[in-house]
Amino acid sequence: MARDHKLSRHRARIAAVSAATLALGATALAEIPVSAAGKPKGHDVSSHQKNVDWQKARSKGSRFVYVKATESHTYRNPYYSQQWNGARNAGIVRGAYHFALPNKSSGRTQAQYFVRNGGTWKADGWTLPPALDIEYNPYSSKKCYGMSRTKMVAWIRSFSDEVKRLTGRRPVIYTNTNWWKKCTGNSAAFASNHALWLARYSSSAGSLPAGWQYWTFWQHDNSGSLPGDQNLFNGSMTTLRKFARG
Repeated sequence: MARDHKLSRHRARIAAVSAATLALGATALAEIPVSAAGKPKGHDVSSHQKNVDWQKARSKGSRFVYVKATESHTYRNPYYSQQWNGARNAGIVRGAYHFALPNKSSGRTQAQYFVRNGGTWKADGWTLPPALDIEYNPYSSKKCYGMSRTKMVAWIRSFSDEVKRLTGRRPVIYTNTNWWKKCTGNSAAFASNHALWLARYSSSAGSLPAGWQYWTFWQHDNSGSLPGDQNLFNGSMTTLRKFARG
């Protein structure tokens, strides 16, 4: 998932190595995986995409989008309003996501900041549940943010509980199977009541983190016909709207 801050040369190198790990050694795809053909197409955007032409995105097949709202407890996407409102005005189902930096503050603190700055939800059929982007650390060689597996699981639980308290929905969890195994010990604690947004740039989704039997969203490429990263929803448009309504 794209970050909004510029990295130093050292940090950019770390991020590049981590991105290769996230891709599991696969080459980025030029087309939608054949196994997922026919599923609703979507994407995710951040400040890197700036002011998106949403009507054009809709004409190219966008049916849903996740918009980056916040990072840690100090950063808000300056293009959030244009991206959030523009998607809805173009008839695209949209949701907000938070990029977690667990070493900066508690899960509860970051959840509160996220919800105050765009991570809301309502049962209108157009708003996807809030999403937590939890993955490799792009700013350090400490991929797990210097946290033990037990503390990482507790941090995610704290974030989830606060989002649920404030919005009424459990967050979707965006992650990569390799990171999840390394940094949570492949915890199965969230699979029963959190939808999975899987990151894997390959022709198939591959193995899933423990407990999850299927992915709800799959980020299968970091570029393509839509602005930002390319995603699929595991169902029909009717199911997508039902999922949005809760």
